[in-house]
Amino acid sequence: MPESAPNTPIDWRLWVSFSLTGIVTFYLGRNFFITAWIRLKKAQANMDTLVALSTGVAFLYSTASMFFPGFFLRYELDPYIYFEAAAVIIAFISLGKFLELRATRESGNAIEKLMGLQPSTASVLRDGIFVSIKIENMKKGDIARVKPGEKIPVDGVLTEGGSHVDESSINGEPLPSSKKPGDVVYAGTINQKGSFTMRVSKAGKDTLLSQIIATVQQAQGSKAPIQHTVDRIAMYFVPAVILIATLTLGAWYILGGKELFSLGIVAAISVLVIACPCALGLATPTAVMVGIGKGAENNILVRDAAGLQGAAKVDTVVLDKTGTITEGRPKVINELWFNNKSKGILLAMESRSEHPLADAVVFHLKDIEPIEVNQFKAITGRGVQAEYEKVKYFVGSITWIRKKGIPLNEDQTNTFENWGGLGHTVIFFFSENSILAMMAIGDAIRESSYAAISELKAMGIEVHLLTGDQATTANAVAKTLNIKHVKAGVLPAEKADYIRALRSSGKVVAMVGDGINDAEAMAEANVGMAMSSGTDIAMDVADLTLMKADLRSVKTAIKLARFTVKGLRQNLFWAFVYNILGIPIAAGVLFPAFGFMLNPMIAGAAMAGSSVSVVTNSLRLKRIPL
Repeated sequence: MPESAPNTPIDWRLWVSFSLTGIVTFYLGRNFFITAWIRLKKAQANMDTLVALSTGVAFLYSTASMFFPGFFLRYELDPYIYFEAAAVIIAFISLGKFLELRATRESGNAIEKLMGLQPSTASVLRDGIFVSIKIENMKKGDIARVKPGEKIPVDGVLTEGGSHVDESSINGEPLPSSKKPGDVVYAGTINQKGSFTMRVSKAGKDTLLSQIIATVQQAQGSKAPIQHTVDRIAMYFVPAVILIATLTLGAWYILGGKELFSLGIVAAISVLVIACPCALGLATPTAVMVGIGKGAENNILVRDAAGLQGAAKVDTVVLDKTGTITEGRPKVINELWFNNKSKGILLAMESRSEHPLADAVVFHLKDIEPIEVNQFKAITGRGVQAEYEKVKYFVGSITWIRKKGIPLNEDQTNTFENWGGLGHTVIFFFSENSILAMMAIGDAIRESSYAAISELKAMGIEVHLLTGDQATTANAVAKTLNIKHVKAGVLPAEKADYIRALRSSGKVVAMVGDGINDAEAMAEANVGMAMSSGTDIAMDVADLTLMKADLRSVKTAIKLARFTVKGLRQNLFWAFVYNILGIPIAAGVLFPAFGFMLNPMIAGAAMAGSSVSVVTNSLRLKRIPL
């Protein structure tokens, strides 16, 4: 180390070190001192207190040695200069915080890639013509036009035209969604070849895209419950380290006298530096933020860190049926035709019907050429009827069949009973004297649900089915998917009671749903998971939102949570072990036997190395396949 004699000019190199170190310490590192002072006025201490104390002591000791070396020499002390130590400490700690910030930024980048970016302008109807305006000036009720290849600016409902829209940024689905008047479109999704106009339903911060981004930003600033424990430890750890540093200085003076007092100061400074628990502070937020980013990359929106930590302990998953296990919309599940030539007639009749199940038939027969029928009429409580080439045709239930006295043969009877036993609604297409076709309409099980439930069971997780639907349908779905625990016909409050009972029995429960009727149960569960295809209320309550309509995301979310918490615990372990081993060495326990003293600059590098290792271990999560 450079050393100044009492009556000689100060070396110009010391002036450079003094000036540059002052800038680094008290300008670039000013936030440490500001926070430490605020804490001191409240009789509190945190990690910034330790950083400010260690660098401040190193700088002041070096300044005194530079300007008043004679004072130290008078008492046979070495006027060491530790400017570089103070600068390096600030630099390394700032590096750790930079890596933490970069982890946050990378998580944000992953979210931006998933969600896409809104366009800056949109074509909106004003005074009878379409003009280009900024999207922040759009409001609910506006009519906007979206051309082929353009990004949809806000959420809305198609009013005219049609197209296919790439919604992969929202739901992860690879195939574009067909859109027609009445369908909903979302901000940030990409229009394909068609052109359409839409009425704005949500703009600005109310769009699905904006809500997702806001939720993620909120999650990145949240703390897992374990972080509160870390904060409490730091509250006592910092004063304890200051006490150890003081005792170290006293011990060196008492045991070594004036000759070793300078080394005692070195040891005390080293204790303050190496004990700086920056790694402890970085352990939780870096792991959580990388986990949130990893979730976004896999179409899992994490609402807060507490939900992520809770998901790691889940041993029971409770599933809603409609819209969660199933697709949530009526669909032709099965059909039996006795006259294939009449399909066009059925399509024509159902196309004009206003019955809720008619759309399922129309969609099923979309590839059939419709036939023009006449005398169309809807019969309340029965179905619809029409004429074609002077022959009357009917679409309705078994009740209408029996009312007309049309007999069912044995095969038709067995088919009707089998389909009904599975919870499907059976409709008949018939003429005055014969049955032309039978169709089973139900809520089809998602293809992914089969694999998802098997995978959850393979992880040792207990699966329950909880639904407000009738027992016949629920039991049929449960039997198909091999779910042993079923509760059907329950009201929303009863769903919450069911979850509460499971938790009382010691289960750690995740509730997966999509509707308003699931919200109370999701709030009651340890972890609520919402399907993004569901209601806003369900997503508001949920800790995690599954952006892809695929139950396999539940398994992915649990694996993500387990990996994240595992990484968090590894971070805490190494941070604590590092401090436990480092403080005695910094205090000088190796000096009597080996003559080894830990230089404060080396202590600063080692401390920063611990922080870097914690951040690196957290970033490792990004490479783990889920």
